[in-house]
Amino acid sequence: MREDGLQAKTKRRFKATTNSQHNLPVAPNLLNRDFSPKEPNQVFAGDITYIWTAEGWLYLAVVIDLLFRSVVGWAMDKRMTRQLVMDALTMAVQRRRPPPGLIFHSDRGSQYANADFQSSLAKHGMRCSMSRKGDCWDNAPVESFFGSLKQELVFHQRYQTRFHAQQSIFDYIERFYNRRRLHSTLSYQSPADYEATYFKLVV
Repeated sequence: MREDGLQAKTKRRFKATTNSQHNLPVAPNLLNRDFSPKEPNQVFAGDITYIWTAEGWLYLAVVIDLLFRSVVGWAMDKRMTRQLVMDALTMAVQRRRPPPGLIFHSDRGSQYANADFQSSLAKHGMRCSMSRKGDCWDNAPVESFFGSLKQELVFHQRYQTRFHAQQSIFDYIERFYNRRRLHSTLSYQSPADYEATYFKLVV
């Protein structure tokens, strides 16, 4: 293999991010895989993923506006807590100021089902929607974003520190993914360009 310049593929580290083994209330699946809202701030979808660094795991929570496929809220931390998803939600609310009635869709993990996060949704007039147990397709747009992030960035890096990973992921989300990455679901426009086109047509 050395003579032919071949390398064996190794398994990626795996870390479970969904703990659905809890006694917390679970919301119905209001979204029901309808990933094409007609207006902005109508459906947000959130989830958590993980990134390996030499210092240990770094967790990333995101909130995506499904009309524009843009990441409107995100947070990173070394622990996967309810505060992580609440911080991502807070950023999304501050940026978008959504009207009451918005559907917030996630998996049924304890971070999203806990009382504090549910209170935050209620405070902002949001309706909670949760995927069916063990069905990642019920939150496919966010899973697609995580796939792009890892295939296009994370799997090509060896992060020595969580700080370096955070810088790299910030750059990917804010400077590349939201502003320049083209999406087939957006007629091959970036989320920012699609949003600009949308509001020009509305006006």
